[in-house]
Amino acid sequence: MDNNPITVVQNLIYEIRGKRVMLDFDLAKLYQIETKVLKQAVRRNIERFPPDFMFTLSDSEYNSLILNIRSQFVTLEKGRGKYPKYAPFAFTEQGVAMLSSVLKSDVAIAANIAIMRAFVQVREYLMTTSTLSAELKELRAKVDLLQLQQEENLAAVNDLSEDVRKDIDNLYLAIGELASRIEEKKNNPRPPIGFK
Repeated sequence: MDNNPITVVQNLIYEIRGKRVMLDFDLAKLYQIETKVLKQAVRRNIERFPPDFMFTLSDSEYNSLILNIRSQFVTLEKGRGKYPKYAPFAFTEQGVAMLSSVLKSDVAIAANIAIMRAFVQVREYLMTTSTLSAELKELRAKVDLLQLQQEENLAAVNDLSEDVRKDIDNLYLAIGELASRIEEKKNNPRPPIGFK
């Protein structure tokens, strides 16, 4: 298990509704507070958390997320209250940054720094991956074009060799006919020209 705080945080970032988010119970664990304390602090300062900073997961999103976690770890960790029975808050990168103004302990500050670095690394990774993906797509298109050109060239060579074979066959036929005429002329000499 990797103990690097940034790697630990990266493993807690999920993609939900097309946004990279962290869930309240994971954040509470990082901040070393109870989830209900984090939720109370957010509710007291709800005006700081517009929908693009924080949203509540729907039941289906939460159930899907739990199934995803189960599939990664085979079974959920045991223990009462390990996973909340109510759908959690999901915080975007801006929402996590806003949490630093609500939660001001030294642990929360250190955790926020690690979280911001993790979000930056995830963003850089995704940008690099998309750039490489575009380059691979371009290379694939070039390889496909070269393959098509090679097939066309082979077809042209095949057509050319077929034409050459026909021309050679015609030459052999012409040479054969010419040889048979010469042989005929040897066997049937021409009558002499002039008066007898």
